[in-house]
Amino acid sequence: MADAHETHHDYHIIDPSPWPFIGSVGALIMAFGGITYMRYLSDDQMRMFGVNMAQPWIFYIGLAVVLYTMFAWWADTIKEAHQGHHTRVVSLHLRYGMIMFIASEVMFFVAWFWAFFDASLFPNEVHQVARAAFTGGQWPPAGIEVLDPLHLPLYNTVILLLSGTTVTWAHHALLHNDRKGLVNGLVLTVLLGLFFSSVQAYEYIHAPFAFKDSIYGATFFMATGFHGFHVIIGTIFLIVCLVRAMKGDFTPKQHFGFEAAAWYWHFVDVVWLFLFFSIYVWGSWGAALHVE
Repeated sequence: MADAHETHHDYHIIDPSPWPFIGSVGALIMAFGGITYMRYLSDDQMRMFGVNMAQPWIFYIGLAVVLYTMFAWWADTIKEAHQGHHTRVVSLHLRYGMIMFIASEVMFFVAWFWAFFDASLFPNEVHQVARAAFTGGQWPPAGIEVLDPLHLPLYNTVILLLSGTTVTWAHHALLHNDRKGLVNGLVLTVLLGLFFSSVQAYEYIHAPFAFKDSIYGATFFMATGFHGFHVIIGTIFLIVCLVRAMKGDFTPKQHFGFEAAAWYWHFVDVVWLFLFFSIYVWGSWGAALHVE
């Protein structure tokens, strides 16, 4: 006699989980903590119930809660996969979720590109409206020395393109059940990601302009820094996949965790190409290059 609880469909109803609620609370604490942190950095006060809340520790408490929620929630998802709950339909919905997440990330970058092109295409308007972030009626602003796009930015472009190749190699190896090729490809991708972040950190340290000096510095660092943050997140994502691959978690038929990481990494690659050609090459055309 068949088990009365046996399922005869491709859907999976997850067990009650505390992580959506805990994650929401952590995000609220982190958002409130961000405000108190900025008050703290401004040497200001924010008194509530007779207590000065302008402290940095509230933000870090919220961040810790969010990070732990991410770890625990994804651990539960991996456990569900091992238990066979990620059927064809569930896997399809996971893919839809990742696609929607990347689409939301695209819109984040649209905002930074919009700010950059608005300032660069209409420098006179920016100069008249926001004199604190003057452009001198030209772009790049008068007196700004820009980074040579054919130096460190070009190196980082080659690094990211190579990393896209190695992560594709790892995916191809996984599909053919080549565990050694999977691990080697992931190791190279992680190393290239770390190398990219190191080069960008060096570039930032030696940049001839600062975030607060001009609208050029503000838009430059927001766009490239936001991308650099995504490279760090993607590198962590791939390190987790590397650990899982070494444990034998992924199979040729079930490896969405790795596939999602590969999608995210290719997204980071494509965004960098737009950044390189629009901000580093076109955005600095005709300006004086900084020579170290």
